[in-house]
Amino acid sequence: MSDAALPIQASPEADILSALGARSIVLVGMMGVGKSTIGRRMAARLKLPFVDADTEIEAAAGMTIPEIFERHGEPHFRDGEARVIARLLDGGPIVLATGGGAFMREETRKRIAAKAVSIWLKADHDVIMRRVRRRADRPLLQTADPEGTVTRLLTEREPVYSHADLTIASRDVPHDKIVEECIETLRTHLCGEQASQPPSDVASAAR
Repeated sequence: MSDAALPIQASPEADILSALGARSIVLVGMMGVGKSTIGRRMAARLKLPFVDADTEIEAAAGMTIPEIFERHGEPHFRDGEARVIARLLDGGPIVLATGGGAFMREETRKRIAAKAVSIWLKADHDVIMRRVRRRADRPLLQTADPEGTVTRLLTEREPVYSHADLTIASRDVPHDKIVEECIETLRTHLCGEQASQPPSDVASAAR
């Protein structure tokens, strides 16, 4: 029996890919919530390319994001960020991790809504602070009061992040647990409740 004749096994990943079509999956949320880490693992599960928007912005500019902020300012960075995300979404399907401020631009939100399914990785203030303290390359946190800055950014951004298609709580549990929740929630969102509840005989056979 050739491989081509083997029956295709239904799986959450196959269901998601079929329902996505040419659309991408875009992760949004604050710095430190795990967009790159979770995104990379999700992409591996779905066998899609993973792209980090910040990495692409640095490659396009030929300098690091802190250097772009220092030399040209945040508005210049945001313009470049919007252009890079637009280009990446035109080349989907991919799993795309975006910078914390990307979703704040209406033009980018509309483009994501048209060409992707968005997931907000939501973390509380304490989790974010614990994680961002480990890195010194966050331009928006180069202030006298990083904690106050995170509080302000959360207040400004959370109402906008809530427009994402899906919300997943990012917290201190194994990354694979968050990835599994993303996959399950995506499948339900794209395929309906029925897809997320396989018949009992299928579920038991899969165990």
